[in-house]
Amino acid sequence: MSAELKKTPLHAWHIEHGGRMVEFGGWHMPVQFAGIVSEHNAVRQRAGLFDVSHMGEIRVRGGDALTLVQKLVTNDMGNLEVGQARYTLMTNHEGGILDDLLVYCLDDEDFLLVVNAATTPKDVAWVEEQAELTDGSFEVEDQSSQWAQLAIQGPSSEAILARVISADLPSIRYYRCGWTEFDGLDALVSRTGYTGEDGFEMYLPAEGAVALADALMAAGEQDGLQPIGLGARDTLRLEAGMLLYGYDMDATRSPIEAGLGWAVKPDKGAFNGRQTLIEEVDAGTLERLAGFVIDGRGLPRHGYPILDAGDGAEIGMVTSGSFSPTLQMGIGLGYVPVEYAEAETRIAIEVRGKAVPATVVKTPFYKRPR
Repeated sequence: MSAELKKTPLHAWHIEHGGRMVEFGGWHMPVQFAGIVSEHNAVRQRAGLFDVSHMGEIRVRGGDALTLVQKLVTNDMGNLEVGQARYTLMTNHEGGILDDLLVYCLDDEDFLLVVNAATTPKDVAWVEEQAELTDGSFEVEDQSSQWAQLAIQGPSSEAILARVISADLPSIRYYRCGWTEFDGLDALVSRTGYTGEDGFEMYLPAEGAVALADALMAAGEQDGLQPIGLGARDTLRLEAGMLLYGYDMDATRSPIEAGLGWAVKPDKGAFNGRQTLIEEVDAGTLERLAGFVIDGRGLPRHGYPILDAGDGAEIGMVTSGSFSPTLQMGIGLGYVPVEYAEAETRIAIEVRGKAVPATVVKTPFYKRPR
């Protein structure tokens, strides 16, 4: 392992629990434990434990903290209540996506921005740069090294977590959060998720990560709780139609192209890239991100060409693709000209030199039973 790879507080814990470690965005992370399909099914049917401590945390505090946050992101945080979280995008001056993130309102003058691991350094630099260009009273602090973050996802997640902490979990609704305590440490518990299942995240000081992981595994043994690696995390999020930064979106793509226009609120006032995005909403874009399913056999992968079903001309590229353990078929995402992005459009995916028939579908591919 390169000495330059970063480690989460659970690095040794993963190895002790049989994690197969790989490089991911500059981090040494487990790609799997018992196996991707086994872990995937555990989350869909019971519960899974994820280490997401590699994610970045940027704290913005002060009397004018909201002013800076509103400038940074596309969604409207002006009506965000204390104890509420919201998905949003951070865009550059041209409307390109710098990152997707969650914003937590911890207090009227206290916001926590949770950003992607690989983009954390540039996100921190961007936020600090924008802060210098913005008048107001606020403080920006990169707290990434201070936090550990564990997520428990799946139908049994609430019952398992309730055995470990005393928080009133049913009162924490979707995209809400609240403070609790674990092992004498203040911890933030939220209910968001990246799998399509119900579940929670626990943010706590890094020194509490191992004790929390052990406590959750012990509490969830009777429910079949399993540690989950990056492999199953990817198949789960893809089934749920959730995008991966660096694959399904980046600075060359806008939220409108990526199908995330619902997270753009131009009426809230000024933010980076606002005018460009207004123009894209009015005029439309040339390409859109589309979901597709493989008709028959074939496994789509990132980088595979997307073809016109008739003449075989290349019209796009797969950004994310995998076999779906839940649906038992190949599924994927990719940018195509808008005329190909409508549901039921017939396309093809070039898999190992062969054109494999596929059909554009609405996402998500999977919705959990209610």
